[in-house]
Amino acid sequence: MSQSYNSPRSTPPSLPPHQGNSTELNLPAISRRTALKLLSAGAIGGALGYSRFCKPQPTIFQQDTLDLPRQLNRQKSVVVVGAGLAGLACAYQLSQRGFMVTLLERSPILGGKVASWPIQVGDETLRMEHGFHGFFPQYYNLKSLVEELKISDNFLSLEFYSVIFRDGKYQPEVFRPNHSAFPWNIVDLTIASDNRLRWGINLTKPQHWRVFREIGGFQIPQSFERLDQFSVAQWVAQDFPQGLYDLYFLPFAKSSLNAPDQLSAAELMQFFHFYFFGNPEGLAFNGTRQDMGTSLVQPIAEAIKSKGGQIVTEATVNSINWQQGKIKSLSYQQGNAHNDVPFWVKRNPNLEVGKQEKDTVNGKLIPSRNNQSLNLEYYGGGDRVFAVVPGTTEAISLSCTHQGCTVQQQADGKFLCPCHGAVYSASGQVISGPAQRDLPRFQITQRTENQLQLRGVATALTAPGEIIAADYYVFATDVPGVQQLFTLSEGEVNQQLFDQVQKLAVADPFAVARFWFDRDFDWSHSNFTSISGYQLTDSITLYHRIQEQFVAWSQKTGGSVVELHAYCYKEKEFPNQQALLSTFEEELYEIVPQLASAKILHRELVNQKNFSGYPPGSYAQRPETCTDAANLFFAGDWVKMPFPCGLMERAISSGLLASNAVLHREGLQRRTLLSVNPEGLLTI
Repeated sequence: MSQSYNSPRSTPPSLPPHQGNSTELNLPAISRRTALKLLSAGAIGGALGYSRFCKPQPTIFQQDTLDLPRQLNRQKSVVVVGAGLAGLACAYQLSQRGFMVTLLERSPILGGKVASWPIQVGDETLRMEHGFHGFFPQYYNLKSLVEELKISDNFLSLEFYSVIFRDGKYQPEVFRPNHSAFPWNIVDLTIASDNRLRWGINLTKPQHWRVFREIGGFQIPQSFERLDQFSVAQWVAQDFPQGLYDLYFLPFAKSSLNAPDQLSAAELMQFFHFYFFGNPEGLAFNGTRQDMGTSLVQPIAEAIKSKGGQIVTEATVNSINWQQGKIKSLSYQQGNAHNDVPFWVKRNPNLEVGKQEKDTVNGKLIPSRNNQSLNLEYYGGGDRVFAVVPGTTEAISLSCTHQGCTVQQQADGKFLCPCHGAVYSASGQVISGPAQRDLPRFQITQRTENQLQLRGVATALTAPGEIIAADYYVFATDVPGVQQLFTLSEGEVNQQLFDQVQKLAVADPFAVARFWFDRDFDWSHSNFTSISGYQLTDSITLYHRIQEQFVAWSQKTGGSVVELHAYCYKEKEFPNQQALLSTFEEELYEIVPQLASAKILHRELVNQKNFSGYPPGSYAQRPETCTDAANLFFAGDWVKMPFPCGLMERAISSGLLASNAVLHREGLQRRTLLSVNPEGLLTI
């Protein structure tokens, strides 16, 4: 059996970034041979089939050369922990091949970051999600799954994609479907861009040549060996073409959901190679006709269950029993999420505003008077925050029991939900709706300098624990989830795996605000548009022109449904959800002035701190699919991937890689996995 890249494919364009902070990056000098390759890129591209007339085909990353059995002929079981896209993809593939699959999900809903849930808007029930998701044409592995499920009609083309800039600093950039690979996609971009004379490229500067070479010569692992120790901010600090950074690198770097000061320059090269330089498909993409849960998550779940797979929601893992370097069993409880399973949370000083609080109307800091919230210590982040009165043995969850927004303590000690107005007493009891349940309380079982271990009190809704043993286990949670799983491990735990997992990083939090207005407005850009130059807002989505449920609502009411997304904001600048909502609203009125006089009929806020981080220096120790434990595999967008991919495609591909590893252990035919061209044309 083989595992290698085969077949031709595209190579990438050229947008340069580069260089370190106060120290210059010691990259190899441009050789005469490389310069000649660069200058003759068009001829080489034509010779390799990279032309605008013959679209390169996807590269086959993993394919078995032998004709092996596809179906299991003996009983084997797999437990997959985590039902985001990675876990769903893994469970789907293994269930279709005859494995007895049990999929455990802590949340009451499936999908992870692509989950959706019902909300009430007036007298109508609609569905909310974690923000708009675009399905790019080079999501080959995700597309293959969609085609198998026969749900292609659940998606629609958004035709084109815009990037707009604040204060008219640059003209809008517009990306359309393009079936040309490098270097023709660069030629097409140059012709189409009204900003081409402002890119700032000066090829008389050796540094700009080095930048160009790095962009066009991505390789795994060589690019990581050269660039992983630098953040994007450090890399572009010295003599980098300013226009290229403003127009392409800043907005696209943030769309990785990692801030430039926290994102590895090598990871950005991988991201750019996958989305542009090595991609002959163009940047236009599809959206879903309905919410993500209806359009994608539910069909995958139904396919799993149709083959006998068991899906258990509200399942919290209690413990993992290790013996002789393998997992022997795990136990879990099902029921109310606030059960007696202990978990650790880190202190969050960004939420402890000291003797000042942020005035969320004008963004200035003003002295705080008689604000009892100043006595609280905060732990966690995003929509999973806990508050503790110093010296006490209890913590209170600040997640509103209505729809999960983080409540904020007011000057009188009461807690107010900024999303829908629920009010709680200082001890967490509901005073006024729409919430119906009190804020959950937790016992503090252990303390360290910067962490607490909390344990909830079991309720009548909590079912007895269950023990499950399987032949294989796949951990497909987010980063906080997989770290929690290892802290629950008992017995002969693999220390190297434990250390690798604990070193994984979480990115800055992201936030989504969706507004329902009583009127529509004129808009000349794409229905999903990236936005650059604002303090908080990174994109705008016109849901009433994309998803059918909101199209129907708009036709009925004459209103609009608009979503703003902040990909990676700084908690120090926005310490609470009221600050997020106020800033989103201010910036929306600047982006769409017509809405300033409109009436807000409803609003929803989602903010979380659980997206995978890719900081400098993290690549070498990042866990891979196969682990040193013979029956444990990893899946998720935090796993080290052997080929270029990003966002949803990275999650799906990691799940399929994990399922392929299990199939390989059982001597079965692996699923063929596809990628863009894994290397740039200008490889060194």
